[in-house]
Amino acid sequence: MPLDAACLTALVGELRPQLEGAKVDKIFQPGRDELVLSLRNREGNCKLLLTANPSQPRLQFTEVSRENPAAPPMFCMLLRKHLTGARILSVSQPPMERLVDLELETLNELGDRVSRHLILEAMGRRSNLILTDENGRITDCLRKVDGELSQLRPVLPGLYYHLPPAREDKRNPQETDRETLAELLAAAPEEAEVSGWLLDTFSGLSPLICREIAFRTTGEVDVRLNRLDEAGRGRLLDAFAAVLSAIQTAQPTVLLKDGEPKDFSFLPIRQYEGYWETKPYDSFSQLLDDFYAVRETGERVRQKGQALIKHLTNTRNRVARKIQIQQKELRDAQNREQYRINGDLITANLYQMQKGQKSLTAVNYYDPELKELTVALDPLLTPQQNAAKYYKKYTKAKTADAILTQQLEQGRSELDYLESVLEALQRAEGERDLNEIRQELEDGGYLRAQKQGKKPVKRQKPQPMEFRSTAGLRISVGRNNTQNDQLTCKQAGKSDLWFHTQGIHGAHVILWTEGGEPDEESIVEAAELAAWFSQGKGGGKIAVDYTPVKYVKKPAGARPGMVVYTTYRTMVVEPGEAQIKRLGK
Repeated sequence: MPLDAACLTALVGELRPQLEGAKVDKIFQPGRDELVLSLRNREGNCKLLLTANPSQPRLQFTEVSRENPAAPPMFCMLLRKHLTGARILSVSQPPMERLVDLELETLNELGDRVSRHLILEAMGRRSNLILTDENGRITDCLRKVDGELSQLRPVLPGLYYHLPPAREDKRNPQETDRETLAELLAAAPEEAEVSGWLLDTFSGLSPLICREIAFRTTGEVDVRLNRLDEAGRGRLLDAFAAVLSAIQTAQPTVLLKDGEPKDFSFLPIRQYEGYWETKPYDSFSQLLDDFYAVRETGERVRQKGQALIKHLTNTRNRVARKIQIQQKELRDAQNREQYRINGDLITANLYQMQKGQKSLTAVNYYDPELKELTVALDPLLTPQQNAAKYYKKYTKAKTADAILTQQLEQGRSELDYLESVLEALQRAEGERDLNEIRQELEDGGYLRAQKQGKKPVKRQKPQPMEFRSTAGLRISVGRNNTQNDQLTCKQAGKSDLWFHTQGIHGAHVILWTEGGEPDEESIVEAAELAAWFSQGKGGGKIAVDYTPVKYVKKPAGARPGMVVYTTYRTMVVEPGEAQIKRLGK
């Protein structure tokens, strides 16, 4: 769920004691719309994440390592200039607003102490990160909003910062006492649903919290006001007060459906009892790290690899269309005997033909039943020229048969390779993986080499994913075709076991036997990893082939990641995410 104002209030209350007084040591911008501040406080070092991602804006302490770009963006460079070494003076939030203001004390160019404000607006698609000076003038912002986008509140460097306009039709729930709430309740439409009326009346409360108040009142989430008697309205007042009180004594809680995190809140949620599980956390930061870990990684890779995926998809589709055309041409070429027969029939009947004929009907002496055959003619050509035209088509089709067969084989191999690269892109976990795939495509001629700056970029040696079997044996998984080649053809020993899904694209997996005989459980676990890191992930039972590395060969001139193997065995496995997490990276 988006971080509503009530949940953000609880989160800020948790972070404030550790943030106030902390000093900014380093600043990073790993993603287009996220910052990481490396801080030093009384308890040691910590990392503060601020993200203006429209789908998941928030701030939190984080322990998740994020890959930084080789060259920091301009916004990051500006923040480093103004905020490195700054001390956080205060952390504030306007009442029930999705906005957090970090006030920092730093030194200006003259060495004087000045204050700066780093403001996170966690407002869905209007989320932003804004840096202002001591006078409230905007120094820079992550997303620039000009007058065409918003006439009411442009956000541009040089303008004075103003808070977002408040909703005049909604009340602040924290400033509404019990008597005022009772008066509002008495004036509410009788046919209105309790959750809907709360959502329309008060700011900062999400639909989840409004439904929770209704559920704690009556045990139902869709109850209407006209069903509440005097005692029921009293319970509604109590439930409203209890939820507001929970903001100050927050219990971070995740809602799980079939083991997958679906939602979170600042208090235990009861409305899904019997359907969804609830899992309490010690801190919001730990909760948010777990909640967003997988989806953020996928989204970050999609953002950074979007152009690469688009280019590769277009190339794959172009090769597939070319194969379809060649298959049609090959079918036509395989019917070439009819051209020769037509030429022979014209030659045999030259004595009775004249220029200008549109067709020739003659006995087909190649037919066992000697049926007549009508041959189409070009009236502008002589009979001899028509015969020569059919013989030429026959010769051309005969030559095309051999060439097209070879081209089709090459095309299918290229299509298979491009499919494997697309599959590797789906498994990419960061910019380093994307850069390796991009380099592979540049080496293969599918992409132009990127222009390097004055300082050459040092290529990092590909490192596969590492796991441990239950018995302690090491298992390596290639992230892409380049790593697959390195792992299988250069690093693995002849007696180590090689695994790959049967008939579908996937990673090369090596079970390092260390010169001994691997146990059956380790073999099964390596096969599960091969199935998980493949196109068949999540699709039920998958067949996995495995064999000693000595039986795996790379043909001369084969594309990256392409091998052939013999003397193998096959195992059918059905891996789950819990099994993979148990093996650990």
